[in-house]
Parts: sequence; C-alpha cells; structure tokens
Amino acid sequence: MNFFDAQTQRAELAHQLQTHDGLVVACYCAAWCDTCNAYRPGFEALASRLPDHLFVWIDIEESEELLDDEDIENFPTIVVQSDRGNHFYGVMLPHPEHLERLLQSLEVSSSVGPSGPASLRGLIG
Repeated sequence: MNFFDAQTQRAELAHQLQTHDGLVVACYCAAWCDTCNAYRPGFEALASRLPDHLFVWIDIEESEELLDDEDIENFPTIVVQSDRGNHFYGVMLPHPEHLERLLQSLEVSSSVGPSGPASLRGLIG
C-alpha cells in the first residue's frame, strides 16, 4: 500500500516514511473543502498507478503539526519530497493528471527548493 491518511493511519505512515526511499507526495486539504473531497478519489487512484511513490493525505485541521511553519491558503496544496528536500511545494489545480505530469518530470535526483514544510519523516517521527 502506498496511500496513507495522516489522521487515521499515522503509525503505518510513520513506518513507511522510515523505509521509503522514493518520492513522497502529500496533499494538504481540509475535510470541509468540497474541492478536496472531490479531488481525493483521483489522488488515491494516482497512488495506485504510481506504486514507487508514497502518497499522503493530510487534513490541515486534524494534523496541523505536519504543516511545520507553513500556512495553507488554497487547496489542494501539494508537496513532493525526497530525502534531499522539497522538489515541489504549491497549490495545484485539482486535476490528478496535472500532478501525474509533474511526478513524471521529477526524480529523487531532481533539484530541490527552500520553500515548504520540513520532511514529513521528521515531522511525523
């Protein structure tokens, strides 16, 4: 399994984060957000098509510690991380095919940027 809900599968997610050496793709959303609720099935389906990546669904109101010091202003906000840092952090239109194209263009060795939350591995630890 490579899709985890940070609120309900915290222990399993923590274990996977410790052993996973590929890209981690997290979606920051909120339960009250209709856009997020409509996006989640496509995000989960994308996870099933890309088994080398670890996908995480984070409700910012239930797991706000996983935001680090970041403020989320729009949904969905996506972070793509590896052990090297954040490869992408920002708002993305709620179309799974856009995220899929981004992930196809990235590799663990891709460049990283300074913005975004700290490593989920460290935040969930």
